[in-house]
Amino acid sequence: MRLLGAIAVLAAVVGCGSGDGSAAAEPWARLTVTAWPQGSDAGGQVRWTLRCGPVGGTHPNRVRACARLARLSNPFRPVPKDVACTQIYGGPEQALVTGTFRGRKVAARFSRTDGCQIERWNRVAVLLPSAAA
Repeated sequence: MRLLGAIAVLAAVVGCGSGDGSAAAEPWARLTVTAWPQGSDAGGQVRWTLRCGPVGGTHPNRVRACARLARLSNPFRPVPKDVACTQIYGGPEQALVTGTFRGRKVAARFSRTDGCQIERWNRVAVLLPSAAA
């Protein structure tokens, strides 16, 4: 019975090709990263694209960024509204990540305005430029 189930799954996967005999790999992440390393008021915008599965785009650390994202279940979740955050300023950096991640739309803003936002930034730091960039 298990063998029949495995064969059915394999047949479904193989059957999802591009029509020319090759398997069409749909990326599990297709993102645009827009960042302001010195803050949006200072200008200096950086924009990258990132595709994972297969890896591609203009991001300078595509392989590392995709590997990091693969280990995270919900990297773009916002800080819950009822959480108390330390009032530590981490710097002027700001970023916007848009696109799709594992089939879901993403529109996440990042900053370093308090302890919660710094932790959130650090979770996906490989995606984002630093102020030194």
